[in-house]
Amino acid sequence: MVGLDISSSVVKLLELSEQGGRGSGRYRVESYAVETLPPNVLVEGNITDVEAVGQAIRSVVKRSGSKAKKAAVAVSGASIITKTISVPASLDEHELESQIELDADQHVPFPLEEVNLDWEVLGPNEKNPEMMDVLLAACRSETVEDRVAAISLAGLECAVVDVEGYALERACTILSSQWPNGGEGLTVAVVDVGATTTSFTALHNGATVYTREQNFGGRQLTEEIQRRYGLSFEEAGMAKRNGGLPDSYEAEVLEPFKEAVAQQVNRAIQFFLGATSYNHVDLVVMAGGTSSISGLEELVQERLAVDTLVANPFTNMSLSSKVDAQALANDAPAMMIACGLALRSFD
Repeated sequence: MVGLDISSSVVKLLELSEQGGRGSGRYRVESYAVETLPPNVLVEGNITDVEAVGQAIRSVVKRSGSKAKKAAVAVSGASIITKTISVPASLDEHELESQIELDADQHVPFPLEEVNLDWEVLGPNEKNPEMMDVLLAACRSETVEDRVAAISLAGLECAVVDVEGYALERACTILSSQWPNGGEGLTVAVVDVGATTTSFTALHNGATVYTREQNFGGRQLTEEIQRRYGLSFEEAGMAKRNGGLPDSYEAEVLEPFKEAVAQQVNRAIQFFLGATSYNHVDLVVMAGGTSSISGLEELVQERLAVDTLVANPFTNMSLSSKVDAQALANDAPAMMIACGLALRSFD
């Protein structure tokens, strides 16, 4: 199964295989590719042009050379509700289903016939062993159906619809081998700076304890280049990636943007500490395409006085001969969600 991360500006595809048998935890990248999306076909997590997205998925599959027929995809944003609820541990499966529907009615702000709903039993409630905790996830049906439709237009079957935050958490299980003490006992801030949105996820002992999204992303740098040097948006994007801008670019445009990123990270951490009982962060992990900017990791570490790393889930993976190692290394910080989705193949 391929992991397909459909973001506001690109579609990313990743296919992994497990090396050394099931459960070995050793993976190989079989295929990967990235395809640019036309502007505004995905707005605030919702697909506005299913056909254009289907076309991009078809192109990314072709470019990757993957022969997989199934895909895992994710939803995010305002269309999704996740909640941990407690129910009596004595319920059988049928009773549990009825109880969850009752509880969902209270927690989901949309009519239940308009949502796709799923749940997972997490285990006994810590405070009361006669109760068990259940994770509830609900999403507007049209948000799910549009992704399923786009994937089937590309000739694939949508096997899994996940939540972006949980895909990110799953990818962090691979990253944590690079963290002090394997991440045990640590509070880690994962900051994923996308094109238009920065998502902040706090993990403690590897589990998500807080999430927040803010409107900030790499697009702001592209727009500033466009404005400053009189380029089209496409030309500005190309120049940002490939260079060729005037000598003044670094001091006048790039450095202020890097400072703005560090400020956003700091603000997100302050929000997290203010809203929870946690009082510090042990590690900052930068993800998303913007994280690849040279010197950003060091600047964030310096400004926040917290150890900072750029995410690369592929550090300990082997690569198939058809994967361009350099291109994958460049894109690695932006492939976290695709990686978490591709890992669903081994559930």
